Amino acid sequence: MSHIEPMTIDIPQTVLDDLRQRLERTRWPEEVPEGGWNRGVDLKYMKDLVAYWLDEYDWRAQEQALNQYQHFRANIDGLRVHFIHHKGQGPNPMPLFMMHGYPWSFILLLRILPMLTDPAAYGGRPEDAFSVVIPSIIGYGFSDASPETGFGFQHHPAKYDQLMTSGLGYPRYGIEGGDWGGFITAPFGYHHPENLTGIHLNCLFPRLGDEREPADKDPDILRGLGMKWAPVKPRDPDMLRYWKNVERYWIDEGAYCHQQMTRPQTLAVGMTDSPAGLAAWIIEKWRAWSGWGDDFEKLFSRDMLITNVMLYWVTNSFWSAIRLYSESYYHPWELPAGARIEVPTGVAAYPHELAPIVRKRAERYYNVVHYTDYPAGGHFAIHERAAEMAEDLRTFFRPLRNS
Repeated sequence: MSHIEPMTIDIPQTVLDDLRQRLERTRWPEEVPEGGWNRGVDLKYMKDLVAYWLDEYDWRAQEQALNQYQHFRANIDGLRVHFIHHKGQGPNPMPLFMMHGYPWSFILLLRILPMLTDPAAYGGRPEDAFSVVIPSIIGYGFSDASPETGFGFQHHPAKYDQLMTSGLGYPRYGIEGGDWGGFITAPFGYHHPENLTGIHLNCLFPRLGDEREPADKDPDILRGLGMKWAPVKPRDPDMLRYWKNVERYWIDEGAYCHQQMTRPQTLAVGMTDSPAGLAAWIIEKWRAWSGWGDDFEKLFSRDMLITNVMLYWVTNSFWSAIRLYSESYYHPWELPAGARIEVPTGVAAYPHELAPIVRKRAERYYNVVHYTDYPAGGHFAIHERAAEMAEDLRTFFRPLRNS
């Protein structure tokens, strides 16, 4: 791989001027009779948000705050991958590669970052320090999209492994992921186990292997989207509970995923043209998935919500971000039958995750040596429960540091 270059975020003023003009010209729909968030985004909320975006939000101030971190861009096989690299404060910081998901960006990991790099400042021990690398995953934000058809989540680990080993000189390192980052830990651990000290995850989605009984594989059985690998009638009560949660997610929340998997280009036209539409598409999920309901702005400030949307808008990367869904859907990957990821794995299980983790299922696919069931928290636990997650990461990796 070629050299790594420092990077400063500096969006051209012409991009910001164009954004303002589009926001000022937003054409609003009528509201459905039920109102509120019952049929998607709340129209009054969106109008208030766009007014705030125009009159109070300051991208240049947010840009300045983001530039306090050390940003870099590496050329990996022709792909420019953006990342933050923050070295730890301690006697022997351990390298840790942390992956975000959709519709996130790297900013969702910034609250936990200092807790990991300087644990002593947060009541921890200096010897638990990490040197943290946080990328914009390929196709997101300031990272290039792959021009290659079929570049799904299973192809990401090879690029990130090059960054960590050849680029940054870390022969062994840990990884952590939620959402797509959690997906990516599976092929990461399967294809690159020799370079991983450990895997930590807080989200375990269903697409890892075929869990059907032989009788469930009749081609005449009709199956709902996303349930291809699910048993028709799980006999184990814990697994029944898990798959019922998956089913509920697909029915109540899965429309966005179906569209992004099967017809991403159509959706991208609208989201690339309308910043208000893009914000509605993204922020509706932040509210729904946080589990905080109407209090979600107590968890995510308006500036944070808009900055996350801005990272999709100013880089024109919505189309390439959602390609991850379609390429992974049309070119799927799963663990071979009977295979398991043998890298030591830690799991932080949260009750309000989209499909809460079941321990026996995690152990089916990963070598789980550390598992914690938390009483509160959900899909965005890496931000919502940052101090708790930082301690979980320190505890899990502590015995692995010298392995």
